[in-house]
Amino acid sequence: MSTIINKIKVGIIGGSGYTGGELIRLIINHSKSELLFIHSKINSGKYISEIHQDLIGEIDMKFDSKLNDEIDVLFLCLGHNESHEFLKKNTINSKIKIIDLSQDFRSKNSFFNQGLDKNKKFVYGLPELQKEKIKQAQNIANPGCFATAIQLGLLPLINTDYINGEIHTNAITGSTGAGMSPSNTSHFSWRNNNISYYKPFIHQHLEEIYYSFKNISKKAYEINFLPVRGNFTRGIFCTSYFNSKIELKMVINCYDEFYKDHPFIIISENPIHLKQVINTNKCIIHITAIKNKILVTSIIDNLIKGASGQAIQNMNLMFGIEEQMGLKLKPSTF
Repeated sequence: MSTIINKIKVGIIGGSGYTGGELIRLIINHSKSELLFIHSKINSGKYISEIHQDLIGEIDMKFDSKLNDEIDVLFLCLGHNESHEFLKKNTINSKIKIIDLSQDFRSKNSFFNQGLDKNKKFVYGLPELQKEKIKQAQNIANPGCFATAIQLGLLPLINTDYINGEIHTNAITGSTGAGMSPSNTSHFSWRNNNISYYKPFIHQHLEEIYYSFKNISKKAYEINFLPVRGNFTRGIFCTSYFNSKIELKMVINCYDEFYKDHPFIIISENPIHLKQVINTNKCIIHITAIKNKILVTSIIDNLIKGASGQAIQNMNLMFGIEEQMGLKLKPSTF
């Protein structure tokens, strides 16, 4: 594990989207990091604050079209399938750590190492599952937002006999989860005062969830996942339920024990709501029992814990600094 003396020098590829904007905001307020460049073909030469107007007065940099290898870590904020192509076309110094926020390297059925050199192996970057591996990793595949919320809600019970039969999961996400590019289901007049499901039972994040679960349990789990588009901008409110014969107190004790060394996971005795996590890297979990069913609610900010905040958390672990550095954020509750 590296010992930090100077600031971590950071580069970002593709910083013009929602996750890129949040990553920039977090990096420039991170006391142990220094942002050297933000690469963008489309916006090269434009000031960052022209694209991310919330950063006016915060950063006086322009998007760049050139790469700089005088960095310690490179964040890839590209679209899905684009990170793999970028790494095939560009030679990245082997000393530079990479954190990819796309889905390209999250599971064995993705682009995992196809056409890349042997040094480009990626560790799945869910800190609450693989903290020690992340600390030793050279490259990280940052988890998906739905995958983060669902897994954090279920992980303590995986590889136990607490779950009987299938798992049913419903998760509603804000419009920022669809990215910045406009589509029929993201413009205001469609999204406002509206709600709909999409990709029922076949969402791409299921692949990485199953991949994670298979690595820690011989037991196969069936997750009936229904993703829902919400008429709000950010956050994921996720509910999972399943049959169980285990007493609720034992289930809660299992969660308390599993997450005792994970600072961003909070187990709430009371029912929870989405505003408790917006603008934070927290995942708050509530567990209750109704007859023979256990109901688990897990909530995150899809752009922070579900993307850029988790990427910073991974950077902190990789460079041996405090896990919460730069991520002690107050929620926007009003």
